[in-house]
Amino acid sequence: MTRREAAVPFRTFILKVANRCNIDCDYCFVFNSKDQAARRLPARMSPDVVRAAARRIAEHAETHRLAAVHVVLHGGEPLLAGVGHMAEVLRTVRNAVPAATEVLFEIQTNATLLSEPWLDLFERYGAVVGVSIDGPPTANDRHRLTRQGRSRSTATVRGIQLLRTRPHLFAGLLAVVDLANDPTEVHDYLASFEPPVIDFGFPHGTHDDPPHRDDQNRPEYGIWMSRVYDAWLGRPDWRHSVRMLEDIVALSSGVRGSVETLGLAPPTSIVIESDGGIEGVDTLRSVAEGASLLGLDVFEDSFDTAVHSPSLRHRTLPGTSQLAVECQGCALVNVCGGGYLPHRFSTARGYRNPSVYCADLAYLIRHVQSSLRRHGWTQGVAASSGG
Repeated sequence: MTRREAAVPFRTFILKVANRCNIDCDYCFVFNSKDQAARRLPARMSPDVVRAAARRIAEHAETHRLAAVHVVLHGGEPLLAGVGHMAEVLRTVRNAVPAATEVLFEIQTNATLLSEPWLDLFERYGAVVGVSIDGPPTANDRHRLTRQGRSRSTATVRGIQLLRTRPHLFAGLLAVVDLANDPTEVHDYLASFEPPVIDFGFPHGTHDDPPHRDDQNRPEYGIWMSRVYDAWLGRPDWRHSVRMLEDIVALSSGVRGSVETLGLAPPTSIVIESDGGIEGVDTLRSVAEGASLLGLDVFEDSFDTAVHSPSLRHRTLPGTSQLAVECQGCALVNVCGGGYLPHRFSTARGYRNPSVYCADLAYLIRHVQSSLRRHGWTQGVAASSGG
């Protein structure tokens, strides 16, 4: 199979409709990482860029006969674009994509600017809303403050409660793991908002700039998420999913997962910056200046060109061929997938390293698989539990 034949089309298009934020999260890969390009990009995606991006999405959907495309409006803080401009973005994309392709809109926001007019707009286009919050105020305020050092937790909670008045628009909550926070307390607090999904993510780090640990010899992030898993299973009345944990269950059972951070399936998302630039993985900004760039833009290049870009080879080829030798021979590789791409990086070996979270992922996967076996769920689990 040739490289061109192996590539798969994009199905998720992340539009950076606003490239500024009203919160200054110290872990932010957009504004507080090695790559500072976002500060030089337009604060808002112009109508010309929106139209060009919409045409490219439509072209890609028609070429590959996609039944649906997922369009994520992101930032920065996307609500800084304003209700009127956001309405034009939604309308332009919806009108451009062929009627045979369903357009699924999602907004990822800190919710501090949410209001009834925003929800009315999202209602009109069936756009669901995901909210970033790291836990109760003491946890959320460790990293998610304004530039003046002020808390925005109350405003975020107000936005979530407003969103809950239209539960069909509530996509879920996104939280970054901090070892200083109690995992059970964080999980239970987030679950109290009754989100359909809680999505936990590890803070970005590389082998050159590894994540903070209190004890370098312990898989502390894996232990933290294992306690979340136990809390999640501890109450039969919980109705939400925890995406990372559900994906580990699915992948351990031979079913494809839903996130790019786990498993071996080629990712199908692409980023369109506020100036029209096409990027593969914007979180690669945590790796190095320019690491996310492809040298392509929506005015001159199709998404098919991006699919086959040599710069995406280490991300889009299926299987284990692009992974570190240590990962290729590991019994857990079908589940962890070698870890998230930015977390594999080192200057010495590029992306051919195990993840900086390798021990954490191994601990968490084995914890989940052990639980599955205790509950009599053995399909596919035994084959991936060694290593």
